[in-house]
Amino acid sequence: METVEFVETLRREGELFADTVARADPSAPVPTCPGWTVRDLAAHLGSVHRWAAELVRERRTEAVRPDAPGPLADDALVPWLREGHGLLVEALESAPDDLSCWTFLPAASPLVFWTRRQAHETAVHRADAELALGLAPTTPPAGFAADGVDELLCDFYPRRATPDDSADAPRTVHVRATDVPDAAWTVRLGDPAAVRRSAEPPAAPDCVYEGTAADLYLALWNRRPLSELMIEGDPSVARRWRELFTP
Repeated sequence: METVEFVETLRREGELFADTVARADPSAPVPTCPGWTVRDLAAHLGSVHRWAAELVRERRTEAVRPDAPGPLADDALVPWLREGHGLLVEALESAPDDLSCWTFLPAASPLVFWTRRQAHETAVHRADAELALGLAPTTPPAGFAADGVDELLCDFYPRRATPDDSADAPRTVHVRATDVPDAAWTVRLGDPAAVRRSAEPPAAPDCVYEGTAADLYLALWNRRPLSELMIEGDPSVARRWRELFTP
């Protein structure tokens, strides 16, 4: 996807998120974020949007932590969300292609990183807000969802995995999107570096996940049950993955 596409996705997802929060009880629990209410979810995403906007706008080259918002009345929560989202979209739209600032995952450039990461951050939390209302999450476009699976597997998993991630010998999981050509990955549990894009599965994978890109996206981010995917092979490997990798 191009940077401009990520910005447009971020714009759309942020608007959907704010619209959903506006319909919700701020004290309602968020089932996919245990211990959080809708207010907590909104405070988190609103803070992240302002944090990312400042990093980009100020060209910060060192990591800083997001600021927690002060107390917000119920009727001020959604306007505050929309304002922060607007600041982020504006910062990314006006940033130069050669933007230089801090990032925390590999990317072609800081601008590519922040547009991509914030689009996915917002899309996943939009799903959380919808689930808090008892709604089925809005299905993300297939290409965007496949990109999100790629970010999760190729960037986040190696960053978090440890050599102890497999209880015994390393196990292999092959993940394939059924609706996006060549969207497939092989993950070797127990080896932090062993994630590769591979249209063909390994000779004998221990477990295979298949589904639409959107289903994979939501399931691998723990926003949809794994049972909604087609899983072949050793079910204990699927359970192990779920236990090991909770984004």
